[in-house]
Amino acid sequence: MESETTDTVRIGGMELRFLVDETQGSGDLVIFEMTVLPNARVPVAHYHREVDEIVYGLSGALTTTVDGRKREVRAGESVLIPRGAVHHHENLGGETSRTLFVLNPGSIGRAYFEEIAEAVSGPGKPDPARLKEIMLRHGLVPA
Repeated sequence: MESETTDTVRIGGMELRFLVDETQGSGDLVIFEMTVLPNARVPVAHYHREVDEIVYGLSGALTTTVDGRKREVRAGESVLIPRGAVHHHENLGGETSRTLFVLNPGSIGRAYFEEIAEAVSGPGKPDPARLKEIMLRHGLVPA
């Protein structure tokens, strides 16, 4: 049976379309496609306490920085971000990037991104303390 919730979460210039979220299957896997507009604001550098992340390029180029090393992830290319590695993603190019993300285990999922979307959508600048609290509660540690 299909879920009544939408499979897409929008956060500023980013859109995440969930193919598998934390509520499906055993909860051990989250898979989403992320579309990022050029020069869009993206989450701060962080690391995951318990989650490994794989980034696979679909189109455009997403610059992924892992432990200080920048790499452009283009169509057909991938990067493994092991738990504990400080990382950050940004679209520095002139075209929209589309990237597939796989998170294992699936403890960072749609619920996290929905909370972040709500926290940054109000008037004025987002409250950094609130963003940090949301991140920490979901297993992300700001760097």
